[in-house]
Amino acid sequence: MIKIKILKKKKGLICPPATQELKLNTKNRDTAVKAEHIQYGPLNVDEPGNYWNDIADAWNTSEEAAKKSLCGNCVAFDISPRMKKCMPGETSDEDGVLGYCWMHHFKCHSARSCRTWAKGGPIKQDNKSTEWQSKAKLEESAWSGPGPLAEPIEET
Repeated sequence: MIKIKILKKKKGLICPPATQELKLNTKNRDTAVKAEHIQYGPLNVDEPGNYWNDIADAWNTSEEAAKKSLCGNCVAFDISPRMKKCMPGETSDEDGVLGYCWMHHFKCHSARSCRTWAKGGPIKQDNKSTEWQSKAKLEESAWSGPGPLAEPIEET
């Protein structure tokens, strides 16, 4: 018996619009920066100003503890293989990596944070990424990008 690996399109595995549309990503990110309940930041991780002190006050914790609650370890931070395909090329630097935020729908950096941070991440597996996408309840017609991503399956 010979097994042949083929690629089958799986419905719903489409890049989120904000990973493909700069204006949409910028709008969503800027909204997250300005929204009192989100406060995405700091803008410059090398010069954070009072960001970590302010978020520590909001969380009623220390600045040191706040600095450990990053996008990079948030439950909604997606760096799965399929999401990496949606990114515009190499998206890492000395401070971390760019991923996708399923809570606020924009590309975010692992060294930043926001007030809606939740323990449990990052998302590293395609099946978890797909779960978050289905929870996002965005209509399929709203998705853009390179089209359906392929998932390997085995057929005999």
